[in-house]
Amino acid sequence: MANAIHITSENFEKEIMQSDVPVVVDFWASWCGPCQMMAPVFEELAKEYKEANSAKLVKLSTEEEPELASRFNIKGIPTLTILNKGQEVDRIVGFGPKDVIKQRIDAVLGNA
Repeated sequence: MANAIHITSENFEKEIMQSDVPVVVDFWASWCGPCQMMAPVFEELAKEYKEANSAKLVKLSTEEEPELASRFNIKGIPTLTILNKGQEVDRIVGFGPKDVIKQRIDAVLGNA
């Protein structure tokens, strides 16, 4: 079972803007090689943060939801945006190792 929630225009408001915990959004596309490399790393992190109930990790396809990607001014993928109360507090562009991504998320959560 997937741990990362797939975001659409229908669940965007509830899952991201109204979240009680910080949200990490993975902007991706099926044709993007680095996005495919990021997918298993992101799923592992999604499971860890879901179990700790400290953050929500979600995936947003730039192919299926170009308006939402545009709203966040996404210029390249993969891009991870870290949101707190609907406001962007950090952005990671490009593929990165799990430990580096986890450090950036933890820094926002105050767990660094």
